[in-house]
Amino acid sequence: MKTNDERMQDIVKHLESFQHIKPETIPNIDLYMDQVTTFMDEHLKDTKRYPEDKVLTKTMINNYAKNNLLPPPNKKKYTREHILLLIFIYYFKNLLSFRDIEQLFRPITEKHFNRTEDLPLEDIYKEIFEQEESELSRIKADVLEKYEHAQSAFADKDLDPEDLEYLQLFSWICGLSFDVYMKKQVIEQLIDDLTETAPGKKKK
Repeated sequence: MKTNDERMQDIVKHLESFQHIKPETIPNIDLYMDQVTTFMDEHLKDTKRYPEDKVLTKTMINNYAKNNLLPPPNKKKYTREHILLLIFIYYFKNLLSFRDIEQLFRPITEKHFNRTEDLPLEDIYKEIFEQEESELSRIKADVLEKYEHAQSAFADKDLDPEDLEYLQLFSWICGLSFDVYMKKQVIEQLIDDLTETAPGKKKK
């Protein structure tokens, strides 16, 4: 059984090893669905929780298209911009509903997907992920701060070491979970505001 100190060290290593998909690694030719799933699985395999998990499947792609998260392919082929959207979907899908993602993506797909007169989707992708390094540093510091706070929990209780270790781990997980829960509430509120201010939609 790992100690909480060892868990913290593993998390720091994981955060420091995080790499997003660089646009230059995406093929310049359109891909068939099988090629898209292979590309995504290869480049995001380190983000999977379990080895048997699938990053992307044909069924997932069809569901994304059905729910208006992803524009339809051109003659069964997917462009670089499709892949960029699929990367965004990959990160959002465990946090938001399809309805929320569709609402969030709508201005992107309408104004920046396969459009030459507006800011290209690839430029938007680069701008977002350029924030990665500073954001990861902030996240690492926050995780460490919550860990140190949890290490002081229950210290005044008469507990055996194993129980104390677990309760401090539980406190740490609760602190991280509350942070995620509240941020999810904020994200959902922002998306709801998007819905209310959409063209043709009257504010309440």
